[in-house]
Amino acid sequence: MRLFVALDLSDSVRAALTEFCDKLRAEFPSARWVRSEGLHVTLKFIGEVKEDRLAQIENSLNAVNSTSPVEMNFHGAGFFPDARRPRVFWIGIDGSPNLAEIATQVESHLEPFGIARESREFKPHLTLTRISDTRGIEKLHDAVRRHGPADFGTVRTNEIHLYRSELGRGGAKYTRMKTVVFSKAQ
Repeated sequence: MRLFVALDLSDSVRAALTEFCDKLRAEFPSARWVRSEGLHVTLKFIGEVKEDRLAQIENSLNAVNSTSPVEMNFHGAGFFPDARRPRVFWIGIDGSPNLAEIATQVESHLEPFGIARESREFKPHLTLTRISDTRGIEKLHDAVRRHGPADFGTVRTNEIHLYRSELGRGGAKYTRMKTVVFSKAQ
């Protein structure tokens, strides 16, 4: 099974992002746009694991903790690796300092189970689309200038989620496997 650990969005942030994506999709439909119900902030992509390891992974996440919830402000936009030859269009996230700490804890608690640490620094972002054909990319650049980037709102959460990802014809289907409350504070 294919797993990842993520933070969820509030309904208001999801709605603002959906409206923004709908405007951009209309002008650049050739990209693979993420469905609004699939939007999440990935802390750790685990990848394929055997089902008999699920309980270990779930239990390891119980050790993630913080003295306060994570706060994330969603605003700004950009491209990976760059705007000339983009592969991903993303929304930026300004997170409270404990956002990176939570991601580091997730990495640390999963490593003993053979799940390798990321070699790159954690850079919180929200992927909106994956681009395989850059022909006409100017249309997307123009649409972003006209419709955004805007401030999409703030999320405050004290929960992380372990998700299962099943790839299919209509995109990935996500099933929540476990929720961990990492902070008692609200």
